[in-house]
Amino acid sequence: MARRKLLVGGIAAIALAVAAAYLLLQGQRPDRNSLTLYGNVDIREVYAAFNDSGRLVSLPFQEGDTVRQGALIAAMDARRFQASLAAAQAQAASQKQLLAALLAGSRPEQIAQAKAQMDALAILSRNDEANYRRYAALARGGAAAIQQRDDAQAAYLNAEQTYEAAKQAYVLAVKGPRTEDIAAAQASYAAAQANAALAAQEYQDTKLYAPADGVIEERVQEPGDMVSPATPVYLIALTNPLWVRAYVPEDALGRIRLGMAADITTDSYPGQIYHGWIGYISPTAEFTPKNVETPDLRAQLVYQLRVYACAPRDQLRLGMPATVTIGLAQGRNSPRGPDVCGAHASAP
Repeated sequence: MARRKLLVGGIAAIALAVAAAYLLLQGQRPDRNSLTLYGNVDIREVYAAFNDSGRLVSLPFQEGDTVRQGALIAAMDARRFQASLAAAQAQAASQKQLLAALLAGSRPEQIAQAKAQMDALAILSRNDEANYRRYAALARGGAAAIQQRDDAQAAYLNAEQTYEAAKQAYVLAVKGPRTEDIAAAQASYAAAQANAALAAQEYQDTKLYAPADGVIEERVQEPGDMVSPATPVYLIALTNPLWVRAYVPEDALGRIRLGMAADITTDSYPGQIYHGWIGYISPTAEFTPKNVETPDLRAQLVYQLRVYACAPRDQLRLGMPATVTIGLAQGRNSPRGPDVCGAHASAP
């Protein structure tokens, strides 16, 4: 009886060992329905700088501060830019008035004045003509000197030319400005407007605004420093987009495609899954980077890919190691690309 119990116990132990071995082998088999990759969190950085040179007067943010797109993050001394803007605006206003005067044409009073001057000179011209003819007749009979005749002739000719000049001035007053003069004035006014707009932009550029949402990674300058477009004021780490840079081996390249949904996990937040999608697959192969695994893996050709995170919730940091899991059984109707974020956001 005891031998029988011993035999049954031995058989049970062998069965348990076989079952455990089977389960262990099953656990060691690679999952053909998913692909696991390892990489690091990556972001974009911006060196924020002014468009002009000047002296810094305000830098309200420190390292680690969060900034929103459009927030005022620095300011330069704007006094000389403000003076340039005022001068340019005054010049534009002057050119505008000159153009308006040309477009309005001659005033009625100016036309009447030109006509009155022409009529007066016409009378003087006729009077000088009569004097000349009288002296010419007297000179022929010896009653007047030749010199008197010549003086009367010179006075008549001068009066005639003066009258002609007044007549042309009256004609010009009636016709108004030339088309070419108006076009030249319009061009001068446009140039003045452009100079005023440039001065306004330069004045506006004395203030530096955040180009996007981000975190101040480094404050490069301090108030009182002289800055230029070549000297950044802040280094800003952008919070969006944020992705995991990973590398996929060549034999797995045909199993993935752009837009596929993926899950991101990190050791820093165990159990926390960040949803995302494949947004970039490198078109060229490269050797595995030296910071990846063993020398054997470094000798393999891989392709870089980026898995963009939907809502990192300010938990994923630059350089953080991350694990990417890509489900390979995704159908054509599955959410793709940024739609992955919306699908998970609306899920209960």
